[in-house]
Amino acid sequence: MSLLLGFGLLTCIASSESSSVFVLRGQDVRLDVQDNFKLKDLEVFKWMFRSANIVRCADTLSVRVSPEYNNRVEFYKGNFSLLLKNLQEGDSGPYTAVVSGDKENTIIAYQLIVQERVEPPVLTVDSVSSINTTCNMTVTCRGQNTSVTSSCNSSTCSQVGGESRGAETSTVPLLSVYVAGGSIICNHSNQVSWANDTKEIVELCPMKSVSPPAGSMSVCMLKIILVSVGLVIMISAVITVHFRDRFHYG
Repeated sequence: MSLLLGFGLLTCIASSESSSVFVLRGQDVRLDVQDNFKLKDLEVFKWMFRSANIVRCADTLSVRVSPEYNNRVEFYKGNFSLLLKNLQEGDSGPYTAVVSGDKENTIIAYQLIVQERVEPPVLTVDSVSSINTTCNMTVTCRGQNTSVTSSCNSSTCSQVGGESRGAETSTVPLLSVYVAGGSIICNHSNQVSWANDTKEIVELCPMKSVSPPAGSMSVCMLKIILVSVGLVIMISAVITVHFRDRFHYG
């Protein structure tokens, strides 16, 4: 659960029936009920996975955990929350909090989706071309049996091929390509993890010196001319002073 909060990738999509919760395989998650829930006399509270009981709590607050969940769950009698530990793919599915008395009522329902950590993607450069001072690159981002091909420059990327699979609420990982901080970034993510591969734009398309237009003067040449003119003026001034003094005192 702490990893989910750290990544900020815990996603709950409210619906009329259940809330979806994504969690990284091997991590823990806590399922809560409403803050104001109270168990009445002669009522029994149960957490269920599909149709099987996980925890049963009577109105005397006596708790019984199903044997197959020993050491795998913790039940909090104070607020009726359920902590699920070391989740695996087989733990994905519906979890419901149910109260039975005169009749059985579902208090809250969750749809739990356990996901693997995404694999690191691979970013490859297909081509590089320059037009005037603009550098254009075609790159391909590959990850988990899919790929995205994009056309990029120093500020943006646009997809030109492949399949950018996944969505915010999908269990399928998402591939995306974008420009940030002077690099092209290939990002591979799902709701609980992410990984990327990057290429620095300056390494893919180094800046080249641009020749001055025909008839124009380079900065270096201008400096040489200015220094030369300065020297001529100084020498002329020295010669003028010398002849003036010689004429005056001669």
